[in-house]
Amino acid sequence: MNAAIAQYDRILGCLLGGAIGDALGYQVEFDRWDAIKDRFGPDGVTEMRRNKISDDTQMTLFTVEGLLLAPPGGSVDVVVEQVRLAYLRWLETQEALMPPMASEGLAAQPWLYERRAPGRACITGLQEGARPGVNPNSKGCGTVMRSAPFGLYFGPDEAFAFAERCSALTHGHPTAGASAGAFAMIVAHLMLGATPQRAVSETLLHLRGGIDRSETADALQQAYELAGKVPPGPNTCAPLGEGWIAEEALAIAVYCLLGTDDVRKGLTAAVSHSGDSDSTGAILGNLYGAAYGHAALPKEWASQVEGREVVVALAKLMAAEA
Repeated sequence: MNAAIAQYDRILGCLLGGAIGDALGYQVEFDRWDAIKDRFGPDGVTEMRRNKISDDTQMTLFTVEGLLLAPPGGSVDVVVEQVRLAYLRWLETQEALMPPMASEGLAAQPWLYERRAPGRACITGLQEGARPGVNPNSKGCGTVMRSAPFGLYFGPDEAFAFAERCSALTHGHPTAGASAGAFAMIVAHLMLGATPQRAVSETLLHLRGGIDRSETADALQQAYELAGKVPPGPNTCAPLGEGWIAEEALAIAVYCLLGTDDVRKGLTAAVSHSGDSDSTGAILGNLYGAAYGHAALPKEWASQVEGREVVVALAKLMAAEA
């Protein structure tokens, strides 16, 4: 256990780490490994040549805003509704060019109105009102990459439940919900000072209690086993998939988390593969930040990533509420 890291440092590390991993991976999203190797070299993505974040960090920040706007002690339905409304505000940023007059909060930030390859299910689910049951066959990783804030705000069991329920606002497949819930639960355990190994093990036990969660549990088990055999490096995550679907994206990030405590090496491995590099990088960045705090993040990446000031401001608000 490592509870000595201040709560604010973990919150800031989680949100900023996610933005860093997102920006690193967004440079090569949709690129195959051979193309990445040609551009960046055999060591993979070791540089932040562009600091732009993607829809992953955008939606994560709106998740934070939704949680902050929910009244303290509010019912589950009230909290979920605030998150739903926050996601609908994010949708407006994807459909407008600039903030409307009298916009407040994140909706007043012009830089968030740039469309950064949002997932189809996120867009269509929100366009249909973001109600449970939408996109019943979709288990894209768009639910996982936005769910770290539930683990910052709630204890492990509640974090799982809230993330799982809010996943259904855009993705109706049970595995999407289970993967989002598992991610939030791991973050919550890390926030309490658990080691990465303990956080993942406790979450695996929780997943094994439900038949609808078996795909996520199996993917995490594969990640656990791979981390014990193959140190994370460029394209070593290939046996786990490409990360386009929820359980694969989570598994790739967990493999890197368990495989190395070297944040720079882990993030490089998480984005240097053929697949959804920004999402796998963002998820791992969230995990590293929650585990090791803001100070563990590479300073040159943390200082230049897009939206840093907004991330810092939201982290302070979350720390005050927690």
